[in-house]
Amino acid sequence: MDFREILPRRRMVRHYSPEPVPRETVERIVATVRRAPSAGYSQGQRLLVLTEPEPRAELARIMYEAGWTQGENREPWLESAPVIVLVCTREEDYHDRYRRPDKLLDGEEIPWPVPFWFVDAGAALMMLLLAAIDEGLAAGVSGITGGETADRMREAFGIPLDIELVALVTIGHAAPDPGWSAVTSRRTRPRRAESESVRWERW
Repeated sequence: MDFREILPRRRMVRHYSPEPVPRETVERIVATVRRAPSAGYSQGQRLLVLTEPEPRAELARIMYEAGWTQGENREPWLESAPVIVLVCTREEDYHDRYRRPDKLLDGEEIPWPVPFWFVDAGAALMMLLLAAIDEGLAAGVSGITGGETADRMREAFGIPLDIELVALVTIGHAAPDPGWSAVTSRRTRPRRAESESVRWERW
């Protein structure tokens, strides 16, 4: 599929059909993150892929008990997704890389202008969304609250303490989601004009 065809099809999908996604398809999707950019080729992005019913149900339980809610008259989201990917990052990979001689600045690790471990996690996340569309599937994104919720996920799925959870991506075959669509920001807020988002030569 051409990139110009993929972009218009990218939207948040929060309801999925029961049709399973073949393992080889999921493998192709998650493999794309190895092509995502990373600062200094630190490669700090990490994924945890959930495809079995029990882990997916456990994740949904943790999210709901943490106060995540889909509201009334809306289609099931997490419990309907046949694939859930936890997008994570390991900050120490970046410090390890930028303490190497070729990255030192005046003999020291650079003062990070922004936390690029989160920037790169976002790039990996977008790769997943676009790759899912390229496979004829749909995807959605949800944030993950930190603190106790993250701790429960670590315990439930054996996630090491040095891995930080960033977001989750749901993937599957799209099903009608009129309840969600009626209240999403995409429907309730206009798309920002290109002139507000993109400027040329000077601000």
